[in-house]
Amino acid sequence: MKKKVMVDLSASIIHHGHVRLLKKASKYGDVIVALTTDRQILKHKKYMPELQYRFRKEILKEFKSVKKIIPSKWLITQKFLNKNNIDILVSGGDYKKRKFKTKTINFKRTKNISSSILRKKSSKIIIKKS
Repeated sequence: MKKKVMVDLSASIIHHGHVRLLKKASKYGDVIVALTTDRQILKHKKYMPELQYRFRKEILKEFKSVKKIIPSKWLITQKFLNKNNIDILVSGGDYKKRKFKTKTINFKRTKNISSSILRKKSSKIIIKKS
């Protein structure tokens, strides 16, 4: 039986860094995306995501490497991993300092890309056009 591999994402703006992370994670087993809810993003980042949860989920469901998507809080806990019978937690480096009983694999983030970078770039373009 394939292992259950969880990838924790907010993916408020989905980009090639997410694609690469999910592809790498799929080499370890069936990928389950723990997708941060809109309320949790608002609570922790103080903004509403550009794409609502349902649209982010719709896009991610189309990735051939993604088997399942579940709503999640901002921070994944061991209790959440246990509840979902997760064998491996894959991260883009977000959980390096946190320790779990579940095996954790941290990949380097894709250079020069993040939802925050895209958000800043797009706001500069809008401001310049005004």
